[in-house]
Amino acid sequence: MLEPLMDYLIGGLYYILGNDTVWGPWIRGICGLIAMGIILVFAMFAVWLERKYAGDIQSRIGPNRVGGSHGELQLIADAIKLFTKEDLKPDKVDTPLWAGAPILMFGSALLMLVAIPFGAFVFYGRDYPLAVTQFDVSILYLEAVSAIGIVGIFMAGWGSNNKFSVIAAFRNMARMIGYEVPLGLTIVSVAIMAHSLNIVDIVSAQSHIWYVIVAPLGFVIFMVSLIADLGRIPFDQNEAEEELIAGWATEYSGMRFGLGYFAEYIHMVLGACITVILFFGGWNLPGILVNLHPIFGLLPFAWFVFKVVLVLMFIIMVRWALPRIRIDQVTTLGWKVLLPLALLNLAWTSVIGVIW
Repeated sequence: MLEPLMDYLIGGLYYILGNDTVWGPWIRGICGLIAMGIILVFAMFAVWLERKYAGDIQSRIGPNRVGGSHGELQLIADAIKLFTKEDLKPDKVDTPLWAGAPILMFGSALLMLVAIPFGAFVFYGRDYPLAVTQFDVSILYLEAVSAIGIVGIFMAGWGSNNKFSVIAAFRNMARMIGYEVPLGLTIVSVAIMAHSLNIVDIVSAQSHIWYVIVAPLGFVIFMVSLIADLGRIPFDQNEAEEELIAGWATEYSGMRFGLGYFAEYIHMVLGACITVILFFGGWNLPGILVNLHPIFGLLPFAWFVFKVVLVLMFIIMVRWALPRIRIDQVTTLGWKVLLPLALLNLAWTSVIGVIW
């Protein structure tokens, strides 16, 4: 009785959200805004998690004054501070680049939301991915739009007309070129094993074994390249407070700074989602669990979120456990270590893709 009813309801949703109705695009737009709101809340959680987790790692006090002993309202206080701060603009900045950079960084994060499935609802053995849209080359789309945010950092550094910001801009480009190549090769390696560039197909291909087990070298390369792309310690040479004041963000204040700062955390959350999708089986759970009762169909979503939080905690731990390395060491690691290893991993996964 429940299965035909659910098929009817889901068919109706597909009809409403598809192109068959006049209101389809408007409804999809509303769904997209809801997804944006959810990911913004999750990014706020990531900021809070980093502060508390960093305090625990370094045996110091984390947020504890606003919102009780755990500082739950600290982010609201930060938002009020940023919104009420004076928006200062230096006289000699390149205005289009300087003003557009935070928007580009934030927009890159929002563009990624289109293709990432945040788990799935499973009903009687059928997966319904929780994604705004699905298409055949979704994983390549994510890699492409994620690079837009890195270009935004270069725009911010170059357009600020500040020597510290300009140094940060060139450091950012050197890092980007050196790590985007092994990152892309690793993603292609996963696509070869899954025989698809569709994110949903990649998750389905890991129903029996995770790719982190099949290609552990690829996972290590991907994580190092991802942390470098996120610009987090030990790869935060584009900020480097001890050397460059605040790097690309030196000439920003108020919500212009807030947009760039928040975009970094959204990229971190989305990077953790992509890591879970590519190497940790996404939302896959044994069918015997999710088919016991319709309410258990939500377990894949909870399982996906749980793994994303674990990856976030690992990324945060790396930041507060390692020192910053020099820019020459960054480029050496990217070109002389990660690139050859990525080619080796590509050869290995090609063999796996052929015989599996």
